[in-house]
Amino acid sequence: MLEYIVPSNIDDRALGKASRMLEDGALIALPTDTSWSIVCSIKSSSAIKKLRKLSGERDERHFTLLCSSISQFGEVCSVDNSRFRLIKSLSPGPYVFILKTLPGTEKFLDIRRKELGVRIPDYPVPIRLIETLNNPLYSITAKRSMIKNGDLELTDDEDADTELAPIPEDQLFESGWELEDIEGLDLIFDGGEERERIFSTILDMSADEIKVLRKGAGAWPV
Repeated sequence: MLEYIVPSNIDDRALGKASRMLEDGALIALPTDTSWSIVCSIKSSSAIKKLRKLSGERDERHFTLLCSSISQFGEVCSVDNSRFRLIKSLSPGPYVFILKTLPGTEKFLDIRRKELGVRIPDYPVPIRLIETLNNPLYSITAKRSMIKNGDLELTDDEDADTELAPIPEDQLFESGWELEDIEGLDLIFDGGEERERIFSTILDMSADEIKVLRKGAGAWPV
């Protein structure tokens, strides 16, 4: 279902509708500063399971918590002063920060790692939806491989020490209508404009030394 919006001035009724759907366990596709994402509420365990099934990934490093502020990071992850300063200098923007989780986060999100990817998109659509819902969104990049089968088998775990491969450009979407064939989507927020087919840079900050897990649109080093 397409919901046409004006990204710079989203109708409150559209945001309210999407927020209620997320609370009820919906999966929603929306544009971000790095191509298109599929999101669900972190408070819906059934939606998180559906998102994992749709993604076909077991490795939690493919999933990202979209937030509207750094303070939301601190509710689920450990952020010391040095990490806070770096994150603040790069946010909002096309960066995912892998941080150590706080006790209870793994159980809450049903993840097996003690690390979680978080970021603040530099685009109004996810930010306004997060603010309306009043909690972060669990997300994954929308890919064309999801169209062939909306019930993908989960892939094997990846080695935690390996980098994540770049997402091929031909796997990414430009326009909202292209996502209509992905099974399991309940709503698509479409701003009527094409998005760049780019992906985020992933920085692993869970250890003393920062490691680049994937080079993307965000420059590194800075």
